[in-house]
Amino acid sequence: MTQGTRRRSYRKRILAVDDAATILLRITDALEKYYDVVTVNSGARALRFLEQEKPDLILLDIRMIPKDGFETLRDIRAMEDRADIPVIMLTGMEDRKSVMEGIKLGICDYVLKPFAADDLLERIQRVLEPGRQRPIQY
Repeated sequence: MTQGTRRRSYRKRILAVDDAATILLRITDALEKYYDVVTVNSGARALRFLEQEKPDLILLDIRMIPKDGFETLRDIRAMEDRADIPVIMLTGMEDRKSVMEGIKLGICDYVLKPFAADDLLERIQRVLEPGRQRPIQY
C-alpha cells in the first residue's frame, strides 16, 4: 500500500425491492449494520437502478403493482451483466405455484413475510457465502 492510500473494507450491497414502505424499513433496520442497503419501491425503479449499479444480492417482493416481482426478475435475467445477481424472493404467498415460478427464474432462496430479522440475515449470509450463489434446484 502506498502512502496516502487507505485500505477500505468492502461491504456488500443489497438492493431491496418492495412496494411497502414498512417492509423496506424493516429490511433496512435488520441489515444496515452488516450491509449497504439500497431500497426502491417498484420493479421499474429497480431496473433503472440496475442499469447503473450492480448489487451483490437482490431482495425482491413478489406482489407489487404494476410490475410484479416475477416480471421484474425476468427483466433482470435478460440484462446482459446483471443476470447472475443472486435473488431472494420475499413473499406472503406460500403456494407451490409461486415458489416454483421463482425457482424457474433462478432464485437462490425465498423468505415468507412477515419475516424475522435474524432469519433474513441468516439466509442472506448463506447465499452470499463463496460458492453458494446457486439457484434453488427443483
